[in-house]
Amino acid sequence: MRQKFVLDTTAITDTGMREREGYDNICQSADYIMDLIADARLKLDITCYIPYPTVYTELVSFLKRYKCPENVFLKLDTWLIKKTPNRIEVMIPSAIFYEYVLTMRQRINKGRRIAEEFIWESSVISSKADSKNVEREIGNLIAKFRDKYRSALRQDVLDSSPDIDVLLLAKELDASVVSSDAGIRRWAEMMGLRFVEASKFPSMLKEYLSRKEKE
Repeated sequence: MRQKFVLDTTAITDTGMREREGYDNICQSADYIMDLIADARLKLDITCYIPYPTVYTELVSFLKRYKCPENVFLKLDTWLIKKTPNRIEVMIPSAIFYEYVLTMRQRINKGRRIAEEFIWESSVISSKADSKNVEREIGNLIAKFRDKYRSALRQDVLDSSPDIDVLLLAKELDASVVSSDAGIRRWAEMMGLRFVEASKFPSMLKEYLSRKEKE
């Protein structure tokens, strides 16, 4: 059966993949993986999709930030199939929707408890009228709060439209998901979708191609 993959932004930008393949910067690794995708398309009829415009725009913006050369963007437009998921007709089991709502409610409650904890701590700091370092201590506390709050609400959670589009398109196409995002991984598994870790995707393509060359 012909292989199909739906790529998240991290499928191209993942740091682990870049280190694993031995490249110094993101532009080099992006160019490298696009060459692999091109070879897989021509030699094995493997197709790689990217949700459009959400994930595509996110990926292009990311690569432009690092001032990647024009040929990288040309390869993106040539070898990645841009497709908008059919958000109307793709059917998601009600159990998934129920689990998502339950998860978000638990995360919101956890976030509230974290906020309450830091409010109490900040009030103790503020009560130190003789302290000359109140402003600095409050600033450090806010930084700690942001990190803890972000971890509580966003870890393993779908928190953006690109994340959801990756799953919807993979469901629509009966394709594998390629990502390093823990939230996408968790929900891909719940939806019964095959998941490929972004850091291992180039190695997988190279294995496919090496087997083809031995035939």
